[in-house]
Amino acid sequence: MSHTLFVEKKSNFANEARHLLHDLRESLNLHNLESLRLFNRYDVEGISNEEFAQASSSILSEPQTDLLFNKLSIEPEEHAFAYAYLPGQFDQRADSAAQCIQILTGKDKPVVHASQIIILKGEITDSQVSAIKSYVINAVDSHEVPVAASTSRAAVDHTSPADIEILGSFLTDTPAKIRKAMSLAMSEADIAFTQDYFENQEGRPPTLTEIRMLDTYWSDHCRHTTFLTAIDDIKFGEGSELIEETYNIYRDVRKKLNRDDRPVTLMDIALIGMRELKASGELDNLEVSEEINAASIVVPVSIDGAPEEEWLIQFKNETHNHPTEIEPFGGAATCLGGCIRDPLSGRSYVYQAMRVTGAANPLAPFSETLPGKLPQKKICQIAAKGYSSYGNQIGLATGQVAEVY
Repeated sequence: MSHTLFVEKKSNFANEARHLLHDLRESLNLHNLESLRLFNRYDVEGISNEEFAQASSSILSEPQTDLLFNKLSIEPEEHAFAYAYLPGQFDQRADSAAQCIQILTGKDKPVVHASQIIILKGEITDSQVSAIKSYVINAVDSHEVPVAASTSRAAVDHTSPADIEILGSFLTDTPAKIRKAMSLAMSEADIAFTQDYFENQEGRPPTLTEIRMLDTYWSDHCRHTTFLTAIDDIKFGEGSELIEETYNIYRDVRKKLNRDDRPVTLMDIALIGMRELKASGELDNLEVSEEINAASIVVPVSIDGAPEEEWLIQFKNETHNHPTEIEPFGGAATCLGGCIRDPLSGRSYVYQAMRVTGAANPLAPFSETLPGKLPQKKICQIAAKGYSSYGNQIGLATGQVAEVY
């Protein structure tokens, strides 16, 4: 049995709707937009009418602050659209609702689909509605869904997917053509290496899945290709005298440490200070491990007069620039998550998290946003929610927050 519920905040508590209305008026210059209503929609399968009624008032809504509807009424002068996460994208709202309903009923976990519906009122054109949809819906993780149709499992088309594509021309096309056609992160040299491997080692063309997997594992996030790229030529423009002086100091230190036979990379530049301090004996408490970007120092600790023990203090940073740019909430959350997860894997107790983010001007109008990009304002705001979400869920306070524009 399938059930549908529409949940809207009472006017005194509709802060999210008010914020979005103000944002649309300012960011899209839609001052003729009179009002905006925001609904959370739930489609639930696998529970009885009685269980759904109980879940509606105790899990899917807060009776003190919410209004509940079994049907949605849209006036002729109103514009409505709905959006939900793409299939396969994790929906935290739907998953947590399903888990709570399972606890409530003590039965099998039900199927829950969640979506959001926005109802607009005002003298706005179809093109302005399209602009609003582009502003609200991030095509990387979400898509527009019908307002009236059910998003339940019974209403979803479950046609079998096509067979995985075999890239027959991969071995014959030029790396430049392949890279452009598939928008690969791999360089042309990387692609040529991959072509040689499949032709001479596998004796067959690759599948689309294999190339996408290789491209992912070849990315900056997995291999630090940017940090480890050899820098052969550097030019300093006018006004960068201090940077040039710093770079010359770096080259002198490299020579002193007998590292001139190694390529100049951003990773080497970042670690040269630590290497110099270690060589001079000033960093004698550094714990050396195979993980080159981990930072652990040995500190002798005596508790309540007991003999000293060696404790490790770990510092971990994480860069999620591109993920946060294209999917701010998840990119920011997993950025903070990486900082926390890595020390935990080293059996450390995580004491505090800190985020320092840099961004372009968040006040830049939406009209100046590059095609296919999210507005800078949305990146800043949604990333802030992503950072706080991860820490809040695991009970770790983000003690230091700084943003640089």
